[in-house]
Amino acid sequence: MVTKPMNRRTCLKTGLALAGGVALPAGVLGLLGRSGLREAGELTGFDGKIMGTGYSVRIAHGTEHNAESSKLAALKHAVHSVLQRVDTHMSTWRAASELSSFNQSTNVHWQKLTPQTVAVIEFAQQISELTSGAFDITIGPMVDLWGFGAGARLSGGQPLNSKPKAIDIDLLREHVGFTLIELDKRANAVRKHKPQVQMDLSGIAKGYAVDQVAKVLDEHGIQSYLVEVGGELRSRGEKPNGELWKVAIEHPGNLQPGVFRVLNLNNQSVATSGNYRNYFISDEQRYSHSIDPRTGQSVQNKLASVSVIAESTMQADALSTAMMIMGPDKSLEFAMQHDVAAHMILNSGDSFREVVSPACLPMLV
Repeated sequence: MVTKPMNRRTCLKTGLALAGGVALPAGVLGLLGRSGLREAGELTGFDGKIMGTGYSVRIAHGTEHNAESSKLAALKHAVHSVLQRVDTHMSTWRAASELSSFNQSTNVHWQKLTPQTVAVIEFAQQISELTSGAFDITIGPMVDLWGFGAGARLSGGQPLNSKPKAIDIDLLREHVGFTLIELDKRANAVRKHKPQVQMDLSGIAKGYAVDQVAKVLDEHGIQSYLVEVGGELRSRGEKPNGELWKVAIEHPGNLQPGVFRVLNLNNQSVATSGNYRNYFISDEQRYSHSIDPRTGQSVQNKLASVSVIAESTMQADALSTAMMIMGPDKSLEFAMQHDVAAHMILNSGDSFREVVSPACLPMLV
C-alpha cells in the first residue's frame, strides 16, 4: 500500500482521459472534423456518441488497416454498430430496450433475453457474490428513489435536493437484492423472484461495450489501440515508439481541470467510479449518487474516486462501482485479498490523498 497527500486542485469529469504523448485532453476528444475521423501525429482514430455518452478509438500508425480513410470509415461503422446493439439491449433510458421491457413486466416466469445481455447479467451476479452484494444490478429503483436514476429522470422524479423518507427506503429494499434474479444460461432466460424487481446494468454495460469494441478491432487486425466509452478504457499493444498507452485519472477537485495521476496500460483495461460530481446537499449533509444496495442509503465515506485496472473493462467497471460502496478500508482489504489493481483517491479535508493497492504500483507513472 502507498499513501500520498496531494493538495486540493481542480476537477475534470469523473473518469479517465488520454494522457501524455498519446494524449488528448478529455475535452479535446470530441473536436473532430465533419467526417468524424481524426489523424494527428502518430495516431489515427474517430469519436462518436452512444449510450448517452461519448466514445473514442485511437489507433497507432503502422497498424494494419489504418492507412486508408475508406477502411477507417468502415471500421468506424462496425464499432458504432456494435455499440448500438449494446445500447438497444441494455439501456434503461430506452423504453423499448429489452432490459426496459423486462423491468416493465411483472411476470415472475422465465423471460428470454439475448445471449449478450444474459452474459452480462451472469458476470454481474458473479461480481455481486464476490463483493458480498456491494455490486448489485437490482439497485436501479433505489437509485431512482434518491432522484439519480433513469427512472426518476424519465418520470419527473423527485428533485436532487431531498433525502427519501425512511419508510420508502425500507419498503423498496424488499425488492432489491441480486439473489432475486435467477438465470438459465442454456436457455438464455432470466426470471425475477418478485414482480417489482428490476435490473440496471449501468454499472457494467459501458465496460462490456468497450470490450466489444476491442473485439471488433482485434477482428480487423488492429494491433495497437486505445478504446474509451464514457470514461472506461481498454488498451492493446504499444505506440510505434515502443511506449505504453498512458491514461490520466482525473482530479476530483472543483476549480480548474487537472490530472491527479497518470497510469501506464499494458494490454489492460481501466475504469473509474466517483461521487464528486453527482450529488445534492440537504440539511448540510452531502448525499452522493452512490447508493449501497444492502442498506438503501447514500454512501458516506471518504472515497472521491476508485480506479480499477483489470484484464477486461467489464470487470474493471463493476469492481470500481463495488469498491466505491465498500469504502477505503474494505476496498483496500478486498484489493489485497483478490490481487486487484486499484487506485483510490480519498477526500482528506482541504486536500486529497491517494491509496494504491500493491497490484497497481507497476502501472503508476
